[in-house]
Amino acid sequence: MTTGAGKTGLPRAWQRMLSGRRLDLLHPSADDIAIEDIAHGLARVARWNGQTRGQHAFSVAQHAVLVTDIAVAIDPGLAVSWRRAALLHDAPEYVIGDLISPFKAAIGLDYKAFEERLQAAIHARFSLPHPLPDAVRSAIKRADRVAAYYEATGLAGFSLEEAERYFGPLEALPEEFAASLRSAEPLAVADAQHLFLTAFATVAEA
Repeated sequence: MTTGAGKTGLPRAWQRMLSGRRLDLLHPSADDIAIEDIAHGLARVARWNGQTRGQHAFSVAQHAVLVTDIAVAIDPGLAVSWRRAALLHDAPEYVIGDLISPFKAAIGLDYKAFEERLQAAIHARFSLPHPLPDAVRSAIKRADRVAAYYEATGLAGFSLEEAERYFGPLEALPEEFAASLRSAEPLAVADAQHLFLTAFATVAEA
């Protein structure tokens, strides 16, 4: 968080993580990034500005696992490294939070540049290229759009028509898997954090 000023009089531009790492927000380094910090943060960031039904917020950690599962359902042959990229596609939000798309558009390019620098450091930490190949970026965006559709209609109060307009058209998915998406429930923070770490273990480097 950029609060207060140090002895130099300059504002503090780093955040201390619970792992003990100190992440420079203006010049993020791969050495200061840990999956435990990412999981901890994402499990506590709410999708849809928290405007979802259920006892718990629907976290970015749970969303990231959902997107990865959808990407694999669409392309069962998706390489492990690209599954890792899918799981980490919103990883910068462990620091910057989940801004809804209209607000991102209002903030403009400075926000995107900051997000890109942090994503580049995360990719470097976990042996992923930055930027990702166009085909991989496209595949993750497709899966992200499908996840948004099911979250919107199942949790965030969108009608089917609204969701189709903003997030459609839908990819063809196996019916049993689609049914599981329709019935997804927000998890408690600890459960979402564990889910994310478990998913990461399956896509981590060998």
